[in-house]
Amino acid sequence: MKTRQFRRLATGIAFAAVAGASQAAPYPSQPIRLVVPFAAGGLTDVLARQLSKTLQGALKQPVVVDNKPGAGGIIGAEIVAKARADGYTLLVTTTAHVVNPAVAKSLPYNTEKDFAPIAKLASTPTVLAVNPSVPANNLKELLAFARQSGGVTYGSSGPGGITHLSGELLAARTGAPFVHVPYKGTALAVNDLLGGQINASFVDALTATKFVESGKLRAIGVTTASRSAALPNVPTLAEQGVPGYDTEIWIGFYAPGGTPPEVLGRLNQLAVASMTEPAFRATLQQQGTTAGTMGLAEFQAYVASEIAKWRIVVQTAHIQPQ
Repeated sequence: MKTRQFRRLATGIAFAAVAGASQAAPYPSQPIRLVVPFAAGGLTDVLARQLSKTLQGALKQPVVVDNKPGAGGIIGAEIVAKARADGYTLLVTTTAHVVNPAVAKSLPYNTEKDFAPIAKLASTPTVLAVNPSVPANNLKELLAFARQSGGVTYGSSGPGGITHLSGELLAARTGAPFVHVPYKGTALAVNDLLGGQINASFVDALTATKFVESGKLRAIGVTTASRSAALPNVPTLAEQGVPGYDTEIWIGFYAPGGTPPEVLGRLNQLAVASMTEPAFRATLQQQGTTAGTMGLAEFQAYVASEIAKWRIVVQTAHIQPQ
């Protein structure tokens, strides 16, 4: 009897030792999934793929970018919110993530509790661009065209995103009719804008610059308070008669809520290193995009302030949650 009890005790100790060794395995010990809740080809996807290369090189584990577009980023975000808080399923998403609590009647997660902010990857102004067939070279002419034609159709990366709210805010400030056409990602909206299926779109500077310079799109105005270095001759919307108008796109990096602080800290350091890698940073700067450099605590405070800010913007623009 004693022998049997001893064997059980020894077996229990052995299992505990194996479990303890597994739990103590250094992070990471398996592949990492970067969920991007938008279609491939846009700024969010570009940054995620740069980040994946850096993480893979530093952490010596495969890092896979998984595009899950739809519902203004909510579908992909839900995947991460419900994943284990172990640092193996992560989210790279746009400003839509901090806007959604203000524009959605309900979300399948709690934005403030179910996510742990890691790093701000980059920020960029958006450019109000039109198809060259639209008879407008500036905001005054575009507003006149909108009123005469019964409305300007503008595409966005999805409902509730910054490219959607930029149009809603402009319409609220000017009284001109703008008709929102949502897409599953920036790239799809730009494709239809280039093809003339829609009149306009608020496009991130990284994407807009190449098409504006080639003449395939016409830039009407920049949405930030100051002009973009990528398009210095394009005035801001505030300069053109909409004082105080100021919106921008920023891309954030998140883990599920409850992820260990040491994992978040390490990922923050790698994210900042990835975005500020000299060649990549120079490429971003050429396109009017600024690489993120915030530390972990600073970014977490920034996310909280942005959630509060966009609630006010949505209320000011009289946007009804959907």
